[in-house]
Amino acid sequence: MGTYVNYTEYPDTSFIKIPSNPLDRVIGQEEAVRLALIAAKQRRNLLLVGPPGVGKSMIAQAMSFYISRPEEEIRVVHNPSYPERPFIEVRTIAEIENEKHEMNSIEGEIIEPKDAPDNVAQRLGYKCPHCGFYSSPTESVCPNCNNPKVVNNTQGPFNDVFNVIGVAFGVNNNNDRVTQTRKVGDKEQIVVYEKYGDKIRVLDEKTLERRRKLEKKSPSKVIVPIDRNPFVLATGASETELLGDVRHDPYGGHPQLGTMPYERVVAGSVHMAHEGVLFIDEITHLGNLQRFILTAMQERKFPIVGRNPQSAGASVKVDDVPTDFILVAACNIQDLQYILSPLRSRIVGNGYEVLMENSIPDTKENRMKYLQFIAQEINVDGKIPHMTMDAADLIINEGRRRALEEHKSNALTLKLRELGGLIRASGDMSIENGHKLIEKSDVKEALSLYVPVEEKIKKYYGSMNNALGEEATGSQRGEYYNYYNNSEDRSYQ
Repeated sequence: MGTYVNYTEYPDTSFIKIPSNPLDRVIGQEEAVRLALIAAKQRRNLLLVGPPGVGKSMIAQAMSFYISRPEEEIRVVHNPSYPERPFIEVRTIAEIENEKHEMNSIEGEIIEPKDAPDNVAQRLGYKCPHCGFYSSPTESVCPNCNNPKVVNNTQGPFNDVFNVIGVAFGVNNNNDRVTQTRKVGDKEQIVVYEKYGDKIRVLDEKTLERRRKLEKKSPSKVIVPIDRNPFVLATGASETELLGDVRHDPYGGHPQLGTMPYERVVAGSVHMAHEGVLFIDEITHLGNLQRFILTAMQERKFPIVGRNPQSAGASVKVDDVPTDFILVAACNIQDLQYILSPLRSRIVGNGYEVLMENSIPDTKENRMKYLQFIAQEINVDGKIPHMTMDAADLIINEGRRRALEEHKSNALTLKLRELGGLIRASGDMSIENGHKLIEKSDVKEALSLYVPVEEKIKKYYGSMNNALGEEATGSQRGEYYNYYNNSEDRSYQ
C-alpha cells in the first residue's frame, strides 16, 4: 500500500483532479474497467451484470474512446430495374475522398464576366449590349443606361451545330448556358459557359465528360455517415429504431408524384453501430427482439425492411446492410435468466461477462475516489458550485450508511447514481441559500428532503397499510393489500 493524500487538505472539491482517461472516471469497478479496455481493443462483446447506478452505462460509453474511428460509409443505391430492392454500397474513407476530388473536378473554372467573350457575357445577361456596362444577370434593365438587357437570340450559322454538340455532352443551350468553341494552343475546343451567381463557370470537354459519367450513376442516399458517433445507445429502442425501417409514401413511390424507395430507407441502431459500440441496458426488456440482435451479430449484416404491413414501405427490402458492432449489454442479476441462451452464448463465445461491484472498502484511497466522484458530478452538472470538504465528508458518510444498510460494514456503496442526485440536490440548496460553495448545512438540508417517498409515507402515516387505508378506495385497498402482503418486493419496508 502506498501513501495517500489526506483529503482534508483540499480547500474544496474544485481542487480534485479529474482523470482525462474516461475509464479512470469509473469508481470502484477495477475488474469491469480492465475487461472493458480489453474488449474495446480486441473488439469483444461485454455483458455487465449488476444493480442500477453502479457505472454500467459509463463503462460502455467510455469504451468508444478506445476503438478506431469508423472507416466505412453505408449508402443505399437506387436499383433502376427493381426499385423496391435497392442496392447497398459501402465506401471507404479513401473512396469518399476520391469522390470529393471528382466532384471538385466537375466544378470547372470560375471567371469574371469581363473575362468571358463579349457575346457570351451578353447572352448570359451580364453585359449590356447598348452601353457595355456589366451588372448582375438577375437585373433585366441595365442600371447604367436604363435600357433592357435584351439577349440576342438570333440564330447564327453555327448555332445548330453548337446545340447538337451541347446535347452530346449532356447540356442544352438556354439563357443560363452557352456552348461555343475556343482555341487552346493549336486546337479548337468545345466549351460551355454557365451562369454562376455574379460570375461565370467554364466547362471544357474533359470536365463535361466527367460530369456526364457522374450523372449516369444511379442516385444514392447515405444512411450511415462516415462522420458518426461510434457509441450508439439502444436502451428501450422500439423494433423500428433498433432494426431500421422504410418510411411510408402515400403515392407508393410513383416516379412523378412519390418518393423513390431508396430515399425512404432508414437505418436502425444495429446499422448505425457498425464499426462501433452498441449499448443496450436492461437488454431483457427487448424480449423477442433479442433474436434479431443475435442474427446481426452472427451474420455481421442485417436487412432493412418496411415493418408496417399497411405501409407502402412493406414491399421494400435492402439486403446485406453491414452490422459489425461490439455489443455491450447490461442487466440486473434477477433478469439474467431472461437473456436468450443463444445470445448469451454468443457474448461469452466472443467476449466477457462481468459482475459489477456493489461496494468498496472504506479506505483512505477509496475516500479519495469518492471525492473524485463528487467533483465529476459537479462538473458534469454544470449548474451547481463545488463543495467544501466538510460537506463532502457528509456525502462520504452517506455512502458509508447506505453500504451498511446492505449489510456491508467498513464499506462505501457503489450505487452512485442516487448519491449523484443527492449532490445535485445539495447544490440546488446552496444556490437557494446564496452560498458560493456547497456547505455542510446544504447537504443536511438535501438529506432531509432527498429521501424515498416510501420513507416519507412511513413517517407521516406510520405504515404503508395505514396510508392505503386512508387514501385508497375500497377496491384499491384489496388490490394493494394483496400486492404488499404477497409480493416478494419489500423495498417499501
